[in-house]
Amino acid sequence: MSIEDYRNERKLNSKIINNNSKKIITRFINKLLISIIILLSCLIVNKKNPTFMNKVKKYIFEENINFTKFKKAYNKYFGKYIGEENSVEEVFTEKLEYKSKSLYKDGVKLEVNDGYLIPSLESGIVTYMGEKEEYGYTIIIEQVNGINVWYSNINPKDIKMYDYIKKGDLIGESKGKELFLLFEEKGKFLDYKKYI
Repeated sequence: MSIEDYRNERKLNSKIINNNSKKIITRFINKLLISIIILLSCLIVNKKNPTFMNKVKKYIFEENINFTKFKKAYNKYFGKYIGEENSVEEVFTEKLEYKSKSLYKDGVKLEVNDGYLIPSLESGIVTYMGEKEEYGYTIIIEQVNGINVWYSNINPKDIKMYDYIKKGDLIGESKGKELFLLFEEKGKFLDYKKYI
């Protein structure tokens, strides 16, 4: 290879690197501008229509939001969340343990030790906390796979609405010796045997 060929190859490689850098920067600026436009549009609509903010508050704070759909849409149009990691770190080393299991309504009733510490089966977001008739105090976690898991008959531990819970995190402890689990997706209850 001659010196002239070497210089031409270096110039070509330099152009390719510069073009890739420009594409990345252009993509970032476009995403930033679209985000700013959406934010400003929402602020303008809020200023012109005061009931808009009440509707947003009602939808976000009072209704069940499907965070999995939001995450998929966000990733599709804007890329991954900043700081999002691909691996899931386990906090609890023990798996869900129980003495016996039996069908109960739409889910399963597990017999556990009194005050059993309950780990999260998968990572997800807390979408509900409160009393459910015939189940007791319930926490619903929308898992990253889109399945809502109901953990019922429990005392929660340092968990708030919309908290992100990692796989194995402590959710709470059982009230007595019964724990109820339900698995639900798109409004339909699923067979628990696939998940425990």
